[in-house]
Amino acid sequence: MAAMSPTDPRHQAREVALQCLFAMDAKDSWEEHPLDWLLIENPISRKAIAYAEELVQGVKENLSELDELIHKYAPAWPVSQLSLVDRNILRIALFELLYHNQVPRKTAVNEAVELAKVFGSESSTAWWVQ
Repeated sequence: MAAMSPTDPRHQAREVALQCLFAMDAKDSWEEHPLDWLLIENPISRKAIAYAEELVQGVKENLSELDELIHKYAPAWPVSQLSLVDRNILRIALFELLYHNQVPRKTAVNEAVELAKVFGSESSTAWWVQ
C-alpha cells in the first residue's frame, strides 16, 4: 500500500493528533489538550480537525484499554518504557483498529508506520516489522 498523501485529511489529522497526544503524555495531563495551538502552527481542513479531535478524544477515553492491549500483545516493550512517540502511535493505531470499522486495517497499520518514520527515532519502526 502506498504512503498516504501529506494533504490527505486523515493523514493530517493523525499527525496533529499524535503531536497533541505526545504533549499531553509528556505533561502527564490528560484533562486538556493542546489541539488549538497546534492548529495555529499547522492549519488543516475542518474535516481533518474533526478527525484529529475524534482521535484525541477516543484515545483519552480508552487509554487504559489501549495500554492494556499494548502490554498484552507486546510484553517485551512495557508501555511505560516505550518512547512517547511510539506509544502514542500505537494508541492511535489501536483506536482506529478497534473503533473505526471504516478505516481498513492495512491503512491503520500503514499510517502508524508512516508516523513512526516521520516522528520516531531510527528504532521506532523496528518493532513494527517483528
